[in-house]
Amino acid sequence: MDPVKLAAVLLTVALDLLLLEQAIFIGATERVASRLIAVRMPEAIVNARRRIARKNAKKKGDTPSQAHLTLLAWNLFITNVPPTIWTTATVPKVYPIRWQIELIFKSWKSYLHLAALTTTKEDSTLCYLYGRMLRILFNYALCPQTRATLWLQHQRELSLLKFARHFQALAASWLQAIFQSAFELYHFLQRACTTAERLAAKALRKRRTTAQVLQEGIRLALEAGAFAAVVNA
Repeated sequence: MDPVKLAAVLLTVALDLLLLEQAIFIGATERVASRLIAVRMPEAIVNARRRIARKNAKKKGDTPSQAHLTLLAWNLFITNVPPTIWTTATVPKVYPIRWQIELIFKSWKSYLHLAALTTTKEDSTLCYLYGRMLRILFNYALCPQTRATLWLQHQRELSLLKFARHFQALAASWLQAIFQSAFELYHFLQRACTTAERLAAKALRKRRTTAQVLQEGIRLALEAGAFAAVVNA
C-alpha cells in the first residue's frame, strides 16, 4: 500500500464533512491494520493554531508549509480498535480518557513514589513495593466516594493528583491512626476525605471537562434510546 498523502486527501474533503475515517496500515516492515479518524476543527481554533505555527516558524526564519497548515485544521486519531467496538464518532470522545489514565500513573510515580526505591535488597524492596501498593489501594478505595460527594454537593470535579498529594501529606497521621484503633482510623479518614473535598477539587474552567463531555454523551444516548422506544411502541 502506498503512503497516505494526508494533507492532499484532506484538501479534497467537502467543507460540510466534519468527521471522516480511512483504513490505513502502520509500519515499515510489519504492517498493522489501523484506522485513521480525522475531525474538522472550528474555524476559530484553526486560525489560532495557524497564527501560532506562523509565529513559531518566523522565530526560526522559516514559514510553515501548506501541508502543515492544512493539517492544523483537523484533529487526527489513529487506533486499531475495531469499529464494532468504537464507532468513528466514538474515537474522538474516548481519546481524552487516555489522559486520565496517564494521570493515574503520574500519581503513582510522582506523589506516591512507587518508583523511588531506596534499597537494592530483595526483601526490603518487596516490603517497600507492597507498602506503596497498599497506599495506592487505599487511595483509590477512598477516591470514588469523595469524587461523588464533591460533584453532588458542589458540582466540582476531583483532581486525582491533588487527592494523591493530599493523602501523601497526611501519611504520618495515617500511620499513627492505623496503630491506634479502628475507631481512630475511621474518624481520621472521614476528616481527611472531608478536607479533600475542599483541597483536591479541580479549578473551575470555562471549557467542558472530560467527565462533562462523557456525561453529555451518555445523556444524549439515553434520550435517543428513550425516543426510539416511544416511536417504535
